[in-house]
Amino acid sequence: MSSFELNVRDMKQTDLTIINSIMEEAREAGIIQQSTQDEIFRRGIINVNGKDLANFGSCSYLGLEQDERIKAAMIDAIQRYGSQFSSSRAYMSIGLYEELNMLLRQIFKAPVIISPTVTLGHLSNIPALIGEKDAIIMDQQVHNSVQSAVAIIAPKLNHVSLIKHNRIDKLEEQIKALQHQYENIWYLADGVYSMYGDVAPVKEIYRLLETYENFHCYVDDAHGMSWTGRHGAGYVYSELDYLHPRMYFITSLNKSFASAGGAMVYPNEKIMQKVRNCGGTLTFSGPIQPTLLGAAIASAKIHLGEEIYTRQKLLDNLMEHFIQRCHQWGLPLVSADKTPIFFIGVGMPEAGYKIVEKLMKAGYFTNLAVFPAVSKNRTGVRIPITLNNTKAQIDGLLSTIAEELPAILKNTNYSIEKIRKTFRIIYKEVA
Repeated sequence: MSSFELNVRDMKQTDLTIINSIMEEAREAGIIQQSTQDEIFRRGIINVNGKDLANFGSCSYLGLEQDERIKAAMIDAIQRYGSQFSSSRAYMSIGLYEELNMLLRQIFKAPVIISPTVTLGHLSNIPALIGEKDAIIMDQQVHNSVQSAVAIIAPKLNHVSLIKHNRIDKLEEQIKALQHQYENIWYLADGVYSMYGDVAPVKEIYRLLETYENFHCYVDDAHGMSWTGRHGAGYVYSELDYLHPRMYFITSLNKSFASAGGAMVYPNEKIMQKVRNCGGTLTFSGPIQPTLLGAAIASAKIHLGEEIYTRQKLLDNLMEHFIQRCHQWGLPLVSADKTPIFFIGVGMPEAGYKIVEKLMKAGYFTNLAVFPAVSKNRTGVRIPITLNNTKAQIDGLLSTIAEELPAILKNTNYSIEKIRKTFRIIYKEVA
């Protein structure tokens, strides 16, 4: 039995009871499962329970969701095509798919399939791409949606394993051990990891692809899209600007792209068509609404222009400012990779509840990162930033954390030094 099968099997009722208890405590504290009360959204501000909060919970990193061109394209699409084109794509797709596909091919320089969501994309891709004689190796922090798709095919495979996060040395050891036993060896990873905001060692992965003939890589770069790379093609593309013949890539059109769906990118037309023919969710799931296809087309046109680079530079400046302030105030920033997702470790769940509650009272909305999204003693404040945030808001947020965190940690028998040791696997000193 593989280590992944053991991991899935061990998610017993006890774990669900713990998860439910943690979520209930956070919900009762008013720090998760909240709703906005805004009638009209304002830049970087949301109203929760009658209080205006600076919004540090959005993954729309380039702030395109209120762009007038995108909104106009949505209105035009609904006027022309109505609210829905309700047909299985196995039979017929609305023509907007073809227009969007053409634009995405220009961005990624490779064949593309558009899926209703990234999660549904994984459910089409992974069973169609990975055969029964193949082996799977997953980074232990690869997104839950990838692991869920693997769980469907795992009973048919002889080898599915997890390796320590970003340990390319361990990955290469497994490739060497497995390369003569299996037709293909697959490594499944994220481009930008959604919790800690750290990145995959893309150039090292490419080295392995060049070294081992039956090694393949499948990357979910949902959080890397738009804010980096040529035409906003994402973090993976920003590293090498092309897709290796044995790399498979999927990204989100929901986040920085400010529309809906996933873009599934393939090294050649034949493989793309195989997934189009065999991917279950492409046949049996509903299509994307015309309004959101219109939004995606408008966003793709922005990505293919020069404006995308101006937006990338503005966000880069905010990211740099955030990192510098964390260093200045001695905050335990878990990863200093320059991405729009930041994670400040606090240790135990109780400390997470308290710091997020304090931040809400001070006027800042952030994401609580707690088990099962992270390990039980690796709770933290997850802080994505967007172009809707300002340096003044960043300073206010981080100065509040710097002021409140020491007392909160003391009450849970933690310290900044202990947090740094706890996160030693991925912690990097801020330069």
